[in-house]
Amino acid sequence: MVGNQGAVASATMAIRCLSAPFSPPSAPSSHKILVSKAPTLILACRHRSIAVEDKNHRFRSVGKAMVSAEKDLVANEVAKDADDTDYGVVSIHHVGLLCENLEKSLAFYKDLLGLEINEARPHEKLPYRGAWLWVGSEMIHLMELPNPDPLTGRPEHGGRDRHACMAIRDVSKLKAIFDKAGISYTLSRSGRPAIFTRDPDGNALEFTQVD
Repeated sequence: MVGNQGAVASATMAIRCLSAPFSPPSAPSSHKILVSKAPTLILACRHRSIAVEDKNHRFRSVGKAMVSAEKDLVANEVAKDADDTDYGVVSIHHVGLLCENLEKSLAFYKDLLGLEINEARPHEKLPYRGAWLWVGSEMIHLMELPNPDPLTGRPEHGGRDRHACMAIRDVSKLKAIFDKAGISYTLSRSGRPAIFTRDPDGNALEFTQVD
């Protein structure tokens, strides 16, 4: 009988120590101890019951239950953080490029490259001249503003500089257009079908072939 009382006291102390971090300070949990004829103690704590085996004074299930509860809390926090950072990226909407003279840039982008102006964009409401040109479902925004980047000393190959890339169907056809217009360009150094050039303001452009 003395041995059973000692086991009950030890089990009660173990449960109180392990469950303390999960119990609100203002509402201490009360434990109900049931002793059966078998050498097993059943401890009921609020919403769950934990079976503790008293054989050879070893407690096996208490730590496992507490670790499982801790894992659930961590998983909930990770899921919450993931929801907070999912702000719904869809695509690139447009690329803004600076130009010294809008008409000169439109001669390159609209007349040479064949890009169409998006008349629906309210460029006249901005405090500078500009134009929006369609590139598939996205756009290039030409802005007639002072360019802080130097026009000289840029890398010869546009792929080694800041650049915007357009996906096209036929690189060889665009190469022929550049040759006819006297536009300088470089081809991809990796051998893939891509061509690089610069607009009248030195902005680097890549045209990569896709299926």
